[in-house]
Amino acid sequence: MAALNEDFLSELRTLADIESTVSAYVPLKRRGRILTGICPFHNEKTPSFTVYPETQSYYCFGCGSGGDVITFIKNIENLDYIESVRYLAERVGMSMPQERFQSDLYEKRRRMFEANRLAARFFHAALYSPEGKAGLQYLYNRGLSDATIRKFGLGYAPAGWDKLRNFMRQQGFTDLELYEANLLRVRDKNGKKHYYDAFVDRAMFPVLDLRGNVLAFSGRALTSDAQRKYVNTSDTLIYKKGENIFALNFAKKTAKDFLILCEGNLDVISLHQAGFDNAVAGLGTALTERQVALLARYTGAVYLCYDADEAGQKAAQKALRLFESTTLRVKVIHLEGGKDPDEILKKFGAGRFKSLLEGAANDVEYRILRARDGIDVTTDDGKTRFLAAACAVLAELHSPVELDVYAARLSEELGVSKDAILAQTKNITKNRSRYTEKHILREVQSFEKKADKAINIVNPERARHMRAAKAEELLCASLMHNPEFFSQIKEEITAQDFITSFNARVFSEIAAQLIRNGMFSISAAAGFSSEEIGAIARIQTLIPQLANTLAECRDCIKVILEEKAKTAKGAPSELSDEDFLKLFQN
Repeated sequence: MAALNEDFLSELRTLADIESTVSAYVPLKRRGRILTGICPFHNEKTPSFTVYPETQSYYCFGCGSGGDVITFIKNIENLDYIESVRYLAERVGMSMPQERFQSDLYEKRRRMFEANRLAARFFHAALYSPEGKAGLQYLYNRGLSDATIRKFGLGYAPAGWDKLRNFMRQQGFTDLELYEANLLRVRDKNGKKHYYDAFVDRAMFPVLDLRGNVLAFSGRALTSDAQRKYVNTSDTLIYKKGENIFALNFAKKTAKDFLILCEGNLDVISLHQAGFDNAVAGLGTALTERQVALLARYTGAVYLCYDADEAGQKAAQKALRLFESTTLRVKVIHLEGGKDPDEILKKFGAGRFKSLLEGAANDVEYRILRARDGIDVTTDDGKTRFLAAACAVLAELHSPVELDVYAARLSEELGVSKDAILAQTKNITKNRSRYTEKHILREVQSFEKKADKAINIVNPERARHMRAAKAEELLCASLMHNPEFFSQIKEEITAQDFITSFNARVFSEIAAQLIRNGMFSISAAAGFSSEEIGAIARIQTLIPQLANTLAECRDCIKVILEEKAKTAKGAPSELSDEDFLKLFQN
């Protein structure tokens, strides 16, 4: 693949300023020369995500993710490098250079998106064909209108094992391409591969990304006695089910200030049809941190609407634990009169669901409600056990007013004095506070250690050669920020002089870019993994600490060469008596 012109990239980074770009995804607060916010790549309550306008870079001290504006878009939008550049260029009104920049990875992704788009059209057309009658009737029986079917692009996978395969092959796709897109399955028979349709005789639900691309499919059996209720696309080059949200492409456009998070896609579709167009769902797995982080980018509040059965309530409790590490406000909808939203709508209509929505319990009320499960509060023992669990929930509250309200409510309900409830809550809070103070102190003391640990994973030699590694990193940071120093020190040190091989690779990359372009760009670093790019971004965070002098670079070189000389002599345990004596004298 031809390299993108550095002048083009430099202009792109200038126009796509990292502060304004990141601010579209993460609320940032200025802290002097830097900006901080809640990391979009992992769950946290205390901001550890840092943006450095001076170097046009970012780094998260919590998860180690880092880079420049192109790297940020690449990670947050799940794109490859060229797609990230194209995405940013479109946002700032720049035209891509005339050369064709289509890597093998880019071309594979493009073909996969195209295959899914054509498959979605095939399934939708099949739904309204004579052979799709059963599929269409199934959707009508679920109460869906033609307008809703069209809105969500629903379809039908015909019976037979080669209908989609034959159609797609006519469109120029190979069996291997369709297999990699998970549209075909394969089995070996007598040493020969036999490809067949992955979805057969099923109602089809396309999964779209935020830009409207078809990422994957979920196939629903038409009968309740089917061996598998759902067949879902497995993870592919363009789809990770733990990183996407069903119908978020529609829900993000709603004027409402919260999202309704359901378990199933049919629940979401029924809610949209009933006017609740802010409903979304996970994709066949337990909710993940990445999905929670994605939701946090588009809303400040989430209403959990999980099934009323035991499995659904357990899933809701797990989801609540994930949301605890975010700033999202969370409420839980108690589904009375039906097992899921779809059933509530069919039995009672949209008005009933609206009232359930308005009566949704916040996370405190929900946890108190769950603490009561299985306990007979009419007995003294049951009342004591329930209050112990309820006070443990109240001990997490920070608002005295909120605490007073819940304590008064429990007092009135159970006939126990409010003072007794508050006293027990205070004892729990005091014990937790002692632990929390120690925990916070340890966190503060280990903040930099965590950052060091992240970089040590990428650079395992660093821990054994800390003095050399820090000098290497400081030198690299200085050259990133002061490229004009390179011509003056390049004869004094080479990558072979470095002690740690990772830092040697970073130095080589910096040198190559400075020779080629006269400047260093982290997103242009070739041959580094995302974890390694994060480690390079960590080195960039040293820039504000630099003296920005040539003397500083030479001090670093001196340390590196001294440490190199020590390693060249070997470990003391491996030296002869004579050499050890010389080393000791030195």
